[in-house]
Amino acid sequence: MQNCNCTLVTREAPKFTAQAALPDGTIGELKLEDYKGKYVLLFFYPADFTFVCPSELLAFDKALPKFKAINTEVIAVSVDNVYSHVAWKNTELRKGGVGNLQYPMVADISKSISRDYGILLDDSVSLRGLFLIDREGIVRHALVNDLPLGRSTDEAVRMVEALQFFEANGEVCPANWHQGSAGMKASAEGVAEYLSKHA
Repeated sequence: MQNCNCTLVTREAPKFTAQAALPDGTIGELKLEDYKGKYVLLFFYPADFTFVCPSELLAFDKALPKFKAINTEVIAVSVDNVYSHVAWKNTELRKGGVGNLQYPMVADISKSISRDYGILLDDSVSLRGLFLIDREGIVRHALVNDLPLGRSTDEAVRMVEALQFFEANGEVCPANWHQGSAGMKASAEGVAEYLSKHA
């Protein structure tokens, strides 16, 4: 079993070109490098027509306006083929489908994308990997869950907002930071000042 390639954080995100089920219902080619200049939340899930996965895909779709508001594109990836993605989108929610998701679903049938991101489990399916890629194509945050454990879209939004706060203000984000909270100057004095007010 491979572990998360946590060394990707601070490095350029592995580029890929692949077929995807697109928001408009068509199938097309998706290139990660076409997203340069935007933040990208790239998330992997094990497989179509499974259990925790539809709840996650629907949660990310519901949160999409929040991501769009902070200049962030969402892309999903699994090892299924693109026709499976389309079939799942065309399946009613009450029958385990995901409906017309408004972000792309990438088909990683060769498993090369999952392998490059270090989250391929036993050469079979992807673990629940999530990667925040900045506007320059650098991975700034990575999270990997085992198959039974669904992710939090609120936490994903928080991480984008924290990165953007750091970029805009030059201050780092302490534990449990949320939009509107105080940051911390990255110095001994900054730590002392922050702790004296917030500890």
